Amino acid sequence: MVVSRGSGGGGKRSERPGMRTRRDDNFVDKSFTVMADMILKLMPASKEDKEAFAYYRDGMAAQGDGDYAEALENYTESLKLEKNPMDRTYVHYNIGLIKQANGDLEGALESYAASLEDHPRNLSAMNNSAVIAFEFGLKAEQENRLDEAEVWFDRAAELWKKAVRIAPNNYIEAQNWLKTTGRADLY
Repeated sequence: MVVSRGSGGGGKRSERPGMRTRRDDNFVDKSFTVMADMILKLMPASKEDKEAFAYYRDGMAAQGDGDYAEALENYTESLKLEKNPMDRTYVHYNIGLIKQANGDLEGALESYAASLEDHPRNLSAMNNSAVIAFEFGLKAEQENRLDEAEVWFDRAAELWKKAVRIAPNNYIEAQNWLKTTGRADLY
């Protein structure tokens, strides 16, 4: 089970080695921690599912603190245990966010692709993949590798078209780019 929360705050170790919880320095973090702990204790799930959720929760806490190495460790452990595709999609997506933030754009694309495998309508993974493909296209274009640039731009266009079909009121800048480049055949 995946639960989202606001960012901010710091982390502290709990009594279980390797388990991370949120400090009580703001209401959102305190509320998230209390709710996540209650869900973890009360949800009718296997021990393995609860452990996967605990790793996911700890990964989110570490990610919120900017401790990306610890977040990646927790997300990796969560993926080893998590079987639910909808839950896995968010783990893969968060891994992609960390890789993208750290400049590992190829790794981010792989994580977003895994997220989309588990949940093909994950708009955030689609959009982030499109943004990276667009950036790769711009770089190839600047380096006069025009055929490669077109491949990347076409990939970005396909992803954005899928996203716009699902959420037509979103991605206005992408829609404008699709129109101005002649790639706007949305339907």
